[in-house]
Amino acid sequence: MYRLVLGHPQTPWLAKALLGLAIGYLLLPFDLIPDFIPVLGQLDDLVIVPGLIYLGLKCVPEHLIHDCRQQVAAASVSPARSED
Repeated sequence: MYRLVLGHPQTPWLAKALLGLAIGYLLLPFDLIPDFIPVLGQLDDLVIVPGLIYLGLKCVPEHLIHDCRQQVAAASVSPARSED
């Protein structure tokens, strides 16, 4: 669903930027707070990434999210195969 939202032409640029930052932060080899610091090192990953995703999805219109969820649901229902 997130890929559909990111690729949709009606998605605001701010939402695309925030969701892109979340993905980029996960892929970066370094963190704002290093992981070797107990608790805080892992806590930044648990707070920053979901926070960016939450803010990014709040910028997307509800009808757009609903349409993308419907597309995912329709794609996950595979038609029954008839065997002769």
